[in-house]
Amino acid sequence: MAVDTSPKSTTWTYVEGEWLPGNPPLIGPTSHAMWLASTVFDGARWFDGLAPDLDLHCQRVNRSALNMGMKPVHTAEEIMTLALEGVKKFDGKTAIYIKPMYWAEHGRPGSIVAPDPESTRFALCLFEAPMDSGHPTTLTVSPFRRPSPETAMTDAKAGSLYPNSGRAIVEARARGFDNALMRDMNGNVVETAASNIFLVKDGVVLTPVANRTFLAGITRARVMGLLRQAGFEVREATLSVEDFLNADEVFCTGNYSKVSPVTKIDDRSFQPGPVTAKALDLYMDWAGSAADI
Repeated sequence: MAVDTSPKSTTWTYVEGEWLPGNPPLIGPTSHAMWLASTVFDGARWFDGLAPDLDLHCQRVNRSALNMGMKPVHTAEEIMTLALEGVKKFDGKTAIYIKPMYWAEHGRPGSIVAPDPESTRFALCLFEAPMDSGHPTTLTVSPFRRPSPETAMTDAKAGSLYPNSGRAIVEARARGFDNALMRDMNGNVVETAASNIFLVKDGVVLTPVANRTFLAGITRARVMGLLRQAGFEVREATLSVEDFLNADEVFCTGNYSKVSPVTKIDDRSFQPGPVTAKALDLYMDWAGSAADI
């Protein structure tokens, strides 16, 4: 019996030289990616005629593939050109999520658990996804932890890392929160289950130091740079749950929503603050200053 697996928003996927609508079947039961999780991806955004940092996202997906033991089959420039080609298939009004992906079809000869780099495949999926920048979110401290580089593929944006995020979000929502505040194996805060995180204390902006247990995001780096250019002191530091509970403001950054204020962490409530608002304004002003595509 056929099952409708098509996405609910307009979607186009480029694979092996052609653009296909909807959700085309790409991975079979013997594919290495299906049973041994050799998948990496990245995510960029198109909105208002702009695709901020698209080049950096295309570069990162190739680094992720290499770190996973695969061989990129397109240059970052080729992926970017394809993405902009795909954008033209949409109505030009609704924001789009741009998702390049690599996976392995086979394991290495003599060691099937490791992906065979010569079997690497590529797809580029674009789908409509309205922006929700500035939308407030609530967090709870998760009982689950981020793995260390010795225990997981933390140097790649690997699909295998995301079930851990998924269970953290499910657990948080079961307790009435939107998302989970994640710690590393040493108990230090590193990010949420779906975004990077910042706090503001006495006018200083702090974010967890990049320690290879979490994805130090492209939007994170962009916001840090813009705040510094605007005269804010921005520091990476080892931060505890208590540091966040004692903050004046807390906000998240990520490609999907850009900048979002945190209004609650467990029993501690926050008001969206001026630094958070400034971070979003700075980002959107910078994005708007880029050339239209």
